[in-house]
Amino acid sequence: MAAMKPSRRPANPNFSSGPCAKRPGWSAAALEAALVGRSHRSGAGKARLGEVIRSSRDLLGLPGDWRLAIMAGSDTGAFEAAMWSLLGARGVDVLAWESFGKGWLTDVVEQLKLADVRSFEADYGSLPDLGAIDCDRDVVFTWNGTTSGVRVPDGDWIAGGRAGLTLCDATSAAFAMALPWDKLDVATWSWQKVLGGEAQHGMLALGPRAVARLEGTTPPRPLPKIFRLTKGGKLIEGTFEGETINTPSMLCVEDALDGLRWAAAIGGVPALIARSQANLAAIAAWVRATPWVAFLAEDAAIRSSTSVCLKIVDPWFGALPEPAQRATAKRVAKALEDEGVAFDIAAYRDAPPGFRLWAGATVEAGDIEAVLPWLDWAYGGVRAEARAA
Repeated sequence: MAAMKPSRRPANPNFSSGPCAKRPGWSAAALEAALVGRSHRSGAGKARLGEVIRSSRDLLGLPGDWRLAIMAGSDTGAFEAAMWSLLGARGVDVLAWESFGKGWLTDVVEQLKLADVRSFEADYGSLPDLGAIDCDRDVVFTWNGTTSGVRVPDGDWIAGGRAGLTLCDATSAAFAMALPWDKLDVATWSWQKVLGGEAQHGMLALGPRAVARLEGTTPPRPLPKIFRLTKGGKLIEGTFEGETINTPSMLCVEDALDGLRWAAAIGGVPALIARSQANLAAIAAWVRATPWVAFLAEDAAIRSSTSVCLKIVDPWFGALPEPAQRATAKRVAKALEDEGVAFDIAAYRDAPPGFRLWAGATVEAGDIEAVLPWLDWAYGGVRAEARAA
């Protein structure tokens, strides 16, 4: 099974699922205009923050009656702000099929301590029964499961005339997958995913039904300052105009603007989706020709095009005890790291042993094609060494 050591190397070996690869051609020169040493509350600082909001709206085609804000704490902070501010008025259905969805379920049950909660769970690689979700209740879900490589296929399962709110963690889907805004009431994402921005900040998008909930009800809990979206029963408008709750890094702001400008220049979201789909297609072609590996998401209809998760299906590997399986997969990932051809491709710690390749729009298809033979080489070598020991 051992393969020859490849000669072709990826030009960019960064395949981490967050922070993700920078856009093609990026260099630190992109940050030269950053307002370092300046207040984010200055006219120039607010203008930069406002540009991030406006450019994000335009690129995503966000409906005109939606609000968009920059939040502290990356996608996690944005989604926590939404849950703490909005949940409690109705029963809640929570979908959990990977680590982050399970984390939201834990927060709803153990931190918010809501009484009327239904959980819909599935193993890594699968989705729960979407047809069982009651959209007259509030619904909490991830659009794309970054740690499982599984996405919801579309928004058809969400009722158009719903009485509840849909809260969607879209961090590894926004800009890479078509989001049906008419089926969503809240969406969050971070700068560090599809556009390859620096970590730290999150984005919180609120539809009109979510705004009405915020302004019409009082959360049945005290809210930390960093989560507060209303004052005196009204939306804090400045939050949605660039007056962020915390102090943002203007270096990160400049980098976010660079990613947004690059995305617009190459053709916007359709071009970003096409790039990610091309990367997934390259991986799929390799999987079809490679007997020892398979997608963790066996159903192509729910397979992620950004966080692509792979499992090892070699019978020799399957006969190993689970700790040995994890150690073997980590050795393969470490071999590629030692060669400098792929960084951060080990499966998420709670996921089945295997690999996770970020295949979002900032990754070049040529780099995907170049790294896959290295996986063959590394796995063959690790397997041969183990069998000889």
